[in-house]
Amino acid sequence: QRILRLAEMCRRLETEEEKVLPFYPSSLAEGEQRDAQQVLEETPTEPLAQAMRDYVGLERFWQRFNKVKLEEQALERERAALSQKNRRLRELLRQYLAGISVSQEVLGEPNPL
Repeated sequence: QRILRLAEMCRRLETEEEKVLPFYPSSLAEGEQRDAQQVLEETPTEPLAQAMRDYVGLERFWQRFNKVKLEEQALERERAALSQKNRRLRELLRQYLAGISVSQEVLGEPNPL
């Protein structure tokens, strides 16, 4: 019940795009998708593979989780790039303002006019 309540709370925070297209399309080729489907349909013989069958329902959760992590990393990289661009623009502005300001140093030099 707790998981369902959390899912409902999260659903309200989703954007329209996430509600309509919650997952990215698969990057596997058709042949690779068929191979993966065949592997999933086979009966597992190893204990770990059998235990994983119990958690197949969490596949969508992990897809969403990974999607959020990818978006988080992309936003962090974008933030870092914008921060660096902001520093560069501030430095250019500082140089410009230093060039147009009148100071004692500028007044003490011979006037080229």
